[in-house]
This record gives sequence, C-alpha cells and structure tokens, in this order.
Amino acid sequence: MGKLSGKVALVTGAGSGIGRAASLLFAEEGAKVAVVDLREEAAEAVAAAIIDAGGKAVAITADVSSAADAARMTETTVRELGALHVLYNNAGVDAAGGVLEGTEADWDRCLDVNAKGTFLGSKFAAPEIEAAGGGSIINQGSVAALVGVREFAAYCAAKGAVVSLTRAMAMDLAPRSIRVNCVCPGTVFTPLMEPMVRKRGGGDLQKGLELTIQKYPVGRLGTPEDVARVALFLASDDAAFVTGAVYTVDGGMTAQ
Repeated sequence: MGKLSGKVALVTGAGSGIGRAASLLFAEEGAKVAVVDLREEAAEAVAAAIIDAGGKAVAITADVSSAADAARMTETTVRELGALHVLYNNAGVDAAGGVLEGTEADWDRCLDVNAKGTFLGSKFAAPEIEAAGGGSIINQGSVAALVGVREFAAYCAAKGAVVSLTRAMAMDLAPRSIRVNCVCPGTVFTPLMEPMVRKRGGGDLQKGLELTIQKYPVGRLGTPEDVARVALFLASDDAAFVTGAVYTVDGGMTAQ
C-alpha cells in the first residue's frame, strides 16, 4: 500500500521540474493524478508516463491565474478521477529585476500566477476536498519568501504572499478537515530558475551555478525529487497533525 493509495491528487505546473517529480512520485505511492500545466504537450507527456507505469492520470491544460481555468481543472479532476483529496499549488513564474528595474507587467504576472493562482486553485478545490472527507493542500513558496534576494522583488513579494496565505487558509479550512502547508525550496535547477542562475553568473551559466552553490551548506543545489518527497509527506496521513507549517527544503541556506 502506497502512502497515497486511494487518493486523487491535482498538481499544477506538473509538466516539468518539481511538479513533474511530484506527479510521478504521488502516482508511485498510489494516487490518481490530475497533471495540470499551461503547456498541453508537457501535461500529456507526464500523464502518459504515469499511465505507462500502470497508474491512472488525466492531463489538463490550464492557466492557474484564470478563475475559469481553475474551476475547470477541479471539475475535470473530479469528473475523470472520481474525487479530490490533495491539491499541490506548484505552478509558478519568476520575474527578474529589483523595484527600480521591474516592470508593471512583470509584477502583475508574477503575483497573478504565484499568489492569485494559489488562491484560485484552493478556492475551487477546497469544497471538493471537503466533500471527499478532507485532505491536504500544499502551496509552493520559496526561500525568496523568507530572505531578501537581490533583483527579484516581484518574486519575493509573490512568494511571501503565498506563505501568509498558507497560514490564513490553515485557519479557515481546519474545521473542514483540510490541512494547508507550504514548501519553501531553495534553488532547484529547473527551467524556471535557469535565467536567474545565468544572470548571477553575468550570462555564464556554469559560473552562476558555482556562485549559487556557495550559498548552500550541503554543497549542492536541490533536485525536484528533494522537494517532491517533502510534498508527499505533507500530502499523506503521515502529516495528519501538521497544518499552517512552512517547510524549508534548502540545504541549510536559511539556517545561516
């Protein structure tokens, strides 16, 4: 029996990186998985990998910053997979630039996807999770919510909002038997992080990686699987008494 046997999970931003790793791990642990991504081909590829391994999955194309899409992804999940027990609000975008250099469009998109997307996903999923007898919502934060990061103002603000929203949601949804927690990864080398790492190296990706690794006491960057395993814990009954918590998955970066 897997840790998520009999459960249905919806993972956003599931076409690559952490979302892909979490979708595959949740399926391995027995969950039926709704694989949601803005890119249709990416969602279908991950769903196909789950099905090929003997699991059950559905691919859904959605923009989490759209209320209509957020409602539809939940409705499709319940219709195709029978229920909803776990929501992983993983989808995110970054926006390079400090408060002087950042554009209004960058700010709006970063807040819309990271913060409003988390709000909308939860708004439509929570009634279905309650109807299924309760479950777990996992929000994707970042160490950028907890420490200052140069030239990353909108992203820091958006992820800080996700951390505060997590705590508020935990209070609101506890009476409905829904736990809400937040995962704050350090640098995980995914397509989302490559532009930031490259910029840190002055355009040289390898130099950027070397400089970034220096920030981590464990001597390496995180992997998508590192974060997915923490998300699995929070999704499972192992975390039955955990809500409103913020888990740093950062190789000791914020401990310094």
